[in-house]
Amino acid sequence: MPVPTADDRRALGDRLADVTILDAHRLRRRLDKLGRSPKQAAWDKLAADVDAATLRVDRRRATVPTITFPPDLPVSAARDEIAAAIADHQVVVIAGETGSGKTTQLPKICLELGRGIRGAIGHTQPRRIAASSVARRIADETDTEIGQAIGYSVRFTDRAGANTLVKVMTDGILLREIGTDPLLRHYDTLIIDEAHERSLNIDFILGYLKQLLPRRPDLKVIITSATIEPGRFARHFASDESTDGDRPTGDVPILEVSGRAYPVEVRYRPFGDDQDPDSDHRDLDQVQAVDQAVGELWSSQRTGDILVFLPTERDIRETADALRHRVASGAEIVPLFARLSIADQQRVFAPSSGRRIVLATNVAETSLTVPGIRYVIDTGTARISRYSTRSKVNRLPIEPISQASARQRAGRCGRVAPGICIRLYSEEDFDNRPAFTDPEILRTNLAAVILQMAALRIGDVSAFPFVQPPDARAIRDGMAVLTELGAIRETARDDHEPVLTRIGRDMARIPVDPRLARMLISAHELGCLDHVLVIAAALSVPDVRERPAEHREAAGASHRRFAVPGSEFLSYLELWQYLNDRRQELSGNRFRRMCESEFLHFLRIREWQELHRQLSRIVSDLDWTATASPRDADAIHRSILSGLLGNIAVRQGDSRDYIGARNTSLAIFPGSSLARKPPPFIMAAEILETSRLFAHTVAGIDPLWAEKLAGDLVRRSYSEPHWSAKRASAMAYERVTLYGVTLVAQRRVPYGAIDPPTAREMFIRHALVEGDWRTDHVFFHRNRELLDAAADVEHRARRRDLVISEQQLFEFYDARVGADVVSARHFDTWWKKTRQEHPDLLDLKPEDVAADVTVADNDFPGVWQQGETRLELRYRFEPGAPDDGVTVVVPRPLLDHVRPAGFDWSVPGLRSELATELVKSLPKALRKSMAPAQRFADLAVSRLTPRSEPLVTGLSRELTSITGMTVSPGDFSLDRVPAHLTMNFAVTDRSGTVVASGKSLAGLKKGFAGHDDTSRPRTVHTSWTADGIGDLPDTTTTAVAGQTITRYPGLDVAWDDAGRATGVTRTESVTAAERDRKLTDAVIVLLETTIPTLPKKIIGTLDPAGRLALSQSPYLRADDLLADCTRRAVRDAVATRDLTVIRTPGRFAQLRDDLRPTVTDAAPEYFELATDILRHLAPLRSEIDQDSGSVAADDVAEQLENLVFDGFVAATPRRHLTEIPRYLQAAENRLADLMGSTTRDRDALAAVDRVIAHWNQRVAQLPAGRRDAFNEYAHWMVEELRVGLFSQRLGTAYPISEKRALRALDAFH
Repeated sequence: MPVPTADDRRALGDRLADVTILDAHRLRRRLDKLGRSPKQAAWDKLAADVDAATLRVDRRRATVPTITFPPDLPVSAARDEIAAAIADHQVVVIAGETGSGKTTQLPKICLELGRGIRGAIGHTQPRRIAASSVARRIADETDTEIGQAIGYSVRFTDRAGANTLVKVMTDGILLREIGTDPLLRHYDTLIIDEAHERSLNIDFILGYLKQLLPRRPDLKVIITSATIEPGRFARHFASDESTDGDRPTGDVPILEVSGRAYPVEVRYRPFGDDQDPDSDHRDLDQVQAVDQAVGELWSSQRTGDILVFLPTERDIRETADALRHRVASGAEIVPLFARLSIADQQRVFAPSSGRRIVLATNVAETSLTVPGIRYVIDTGTARISRYSTRSKVNRLPIEPISQASARQRAGRCGRVAPGICIRLYSEEDFDNRPAFTDPEILRTNLAAVILQMAALRIGDVSAFPFVQPPDARAIRDGMAVLTELGAIRETARDDHEPVLTRIGRDMARIPVDPRLARMLISAHELGCLDHVLVIAAALSVPDVRERPAEHREAAGASHRRFAVPGSEFLSYLELWQYLNDRRQELSGNRFRRMCESEFLHFLRIREWQELHRQLSRIVSDLDWTATASPRDADAIHRSILSGLLGNIAVRQGDSRDYIGARNTSLAIFPGSSLARKPPPFIMAAEILETSRLFAHTVAGIDPLWAEKLAGDLVRRSYSEPHWSAKRASAMAYERVTLYGVTLVAQRRVPYGAIDPPTAREMFIRHALVEGDWRTDHVFFHRNRELLDAAADVEHRARRRDLVISEQQLFEFYDARVGADVVSARHFDTWWKKTRQEHPDLLDLKPEDVAADVTVADNDFPGVWQQGETRLELRYRFEPGAPDDGVTVVVPRPLLDHVRPAGFDWSVPGLRSELATELVKSLPKALRKSMAPAQRFADLAVSRLTPRSEPLVTGLSRELTSITGMTVSPGDFSLDRVPAHLTMNFAVTDRSGTVVASGKSLAGLKKGFAGHDDTSRPRTVHTSWTADGIGDLPDTTTTAVAGQTITRYPGLDVAWDDAGRATGVTRTESVTAAERDRKLTDAVIVLLETTIPTLPKKIIGTLDPAGRLALSQSPYLRADDLLADCTRRAVRDAVATRDLTVIRTPGRFAQLRDDLRPTVTDAAPEYFELATDILRHLAPLRSEIDQDSGSVAADDVAEQLENLVFDGFVAATPRRHLTEIPRYLQAAENRLADLMGSTTRDRDALAAVDRVIAHWNQRVAQLPAGRRDAFNEYAHWMVEELRVGLFSQRLGTAYPISEKRALRALDAFH
């Protein structure tokens, strides 16, 4: 065959003008590739393909239906003008009201022009329902089947074929086709319908088409809009040379087509208007204003359905309640909002009697046409979705609507007859409102658009020709969302074009919200894709659970079956499983009825299931498997969280408030199953601002998931660098936040990687200088021994100039340790190599460490000897430290055996300084005669035997002797003595670790009382038997904490909670004196329990006056008085006996048998003495009552309480019991004589007070062991003094006066 000539190639090329645009492009490229000398086989194949393409065009041309136009539509009358404009211009803008027919007739006009043959006529709609219904309408008018000449395509449903001429689709479908067909060669005409809605997709498509049209001169673009700002679209597509001011000059014609509308009268009825005091609406609220407007419209017997526009569902419910009174007169109230069930929405389409009131949100403004409306009441407000660039959340504020929206609302009542629109705001308010509602691109997040633009490689987003360019902050926020999702990465390119990551490329292929796409990608990686597909589909459709206001409780109860603790996302899986199970069990109709009865939206469920199927198909195309897997809640939540990192929040304490991203304050939506028990951390599918910021569809999360997923998005701050001996490394606390939400409040992390120089310095200072390091390095232990020995000298001498300073030691190590050493691990690696060449590099020498200074061991001993016990002494020179000074180390087992005696003397090396400071602490009146203080202190101490008595006791005595001034132990102010001069005590456990420390040995003993691990419950004995108490040895010797301890077995009294003796227990005392004291008391208690008590029948021997006196007894029970009489008889009987020799059961039995007759005979005498005392109580109390309020009466009442009280018989020896009646008689006489001797009584009482004051002063000077005896002696002497001063006629037991009493107190030793 001859080789194709140039004419052949030209002829074949000319034929390409008659094939489809897509075929022409494909075949043109093949023709160009063949060159001037193509191979015959390739040429033949190309020619055959051109023939096939020509046949395809012929088939398309043959499918063009017969075109007719309904004559009643306004657009039909203008079709010639429209056709001419389309033929002559690449872009045409057609403006027309709803009902003009532009949506259904424009595609037919294009077909009549011959469009749709070489490429389809693409016809976009904002909503899926509109796309399918428009396609069916056009198919009906052209008498064709859907999917042939006329087809449609919406998300996951494609009813268009290869020969489809008109393809009606959502704008989202066209947006995705741009990704696979950037030049849109499938189309020769595009109709962008309802462009005035200015959705995000519409604005992007219009901007893309502006860039595309110069490259596709054959492409026709028709933009349809309501009569809202059509000039903006024309100006957008007009070339710069063809514009004149705000109007295009001819490049883009604007054709206006009138709608089928009746005139609408607009009335303004503002309510709550304070500026118009004469207004009838001034005092009305919104609900009342609506009711009044209804009355106005239905006045004069007029009828006609009313459409009321309200901003929220709550307003609809409140208004419906307020209008109930009109139901009786035939009104029908029908709510209408997006969340209503389909059945409830269908009520507005049912036939009406003309008395229907439809209460609607702005869903009835453009999305849904309500038939038969004669009147409109417009409140002038609506919830408008806005994205806040400040808080990064979607808001739904209630705002005044624009003028364009107000006109749309008014137009809803001019469809069937002349209408009336009542606006519940003023005309001035209307005139001041913005002309148009902000397009979606100015009030939403741009992440989805930017993702598609990045996938299309469009370039710099900010340079894209949007109809109205979004704010730069909105672009940054959209980029930030994609960065958060890991979809784009930063580059150094000059064109600022976002570059997709692997995740971003996958996200761009999944036609759902970017956040949901990110969830699916994570689910694929974590093996839970089957579960997250269900959840992602659920989040993409309106909630299938219905909550009608009149059945809210029932709906809530029904929905709670699917609740999963801690997660609303998992509730979708429960519901999904339930629906699948029921769908298999029930027929279609029964399943639908079940959904209705259980408040589940049947159509939304079908949409959910269909979306799940389509998503499953998409991930299958990506070669992802979604086979059934066990439910892993953590994996599912981590997958979901990958798309919701910006929607996390942390709970504020125990409140229900949360702090979310960028310091926003929010709460879980009250209808959530998690609202009652809010988790500490949550993620939310959506955060919306209504009455406040609410988190919707939430789940509790682990904040560490967010930290891992966020990667470089988290902010890490570090604080409180510190040394960790356990890790032998510098550590710090890390705080991790994501968008201001604290994920980790305080986590310990190594500081070496954060700040190596500081970490190295801390290692040297803490590990090497301070020795806070556990290591086996030889140099370290050798150096520590040198330093410890030198430091001990420094601590004892209390000087800072003897040992190498920490800074000098730091400089020593700093000059030698490697620069990369920041922890013990690094040090070990470095030292392992370095010591091979320099083994003594880090060795200290004695002359490097300390000066040649010594201290005497006698002055600063290493141990404290107390009897057989030797206690370690530790010294520390650290003013201000708790253990500054000398510390006595007491092993815990020895604590109970250590006596406090002697520790107040401190060690010999500090004793002079201690005494001096005690002298300086005296009151100034005493101190001024003792200068210099050290000389007097040293002289006084030199006269004392160390540790033989309390230091302050001996010191006060000797200072009194030296100066002639009275100095008592209480004159010293111990609080003014420097802390290092008083002993510290440290209790250690078996390992030598200090478990408690303090200045008070008694306090430490008290703190450990009852905590001895070896202690056992002690047996309480009420008798002394061989198999009970047994024999008591004189001493026992045991080894405690490595020391030999002598203990003294004995008995001790057991007491109940009321302070009553219940018996005795065996015990071991630290000293023999303590053992003897306790044993004496215990033997007396055993005698009291084993010798019978005085019988109660003795009370019957009393005369009537005696029984009356017994009623005055302070004892609550007579048995207690009788028992005390026996106890006192026992105690007086043994007063002269040595009970410390009673150490066996036999000796005790002998003593008990010897005493029993004596006690039995003496007990009645004590009862008689007690009765005599009680006989004086009634008269004395009478006198006290008569002089109540006087100083004398108060003094006598106090004296009586000290003499006669519950237990006084047992507490008072017989020799004093016999004197109490005289003391009480003296008190009675004192009060009886008070009337005429007030001055004398006052002087006498002053003398008593002086003696008591001297008593208190004197008792403080005595050793603790002598104070009880002194107090007993002084008490009875003061009672004799009272007799002598207040009732001398009764006589005293011995000569007594104030001076004698004072001398007697001083003479007591």
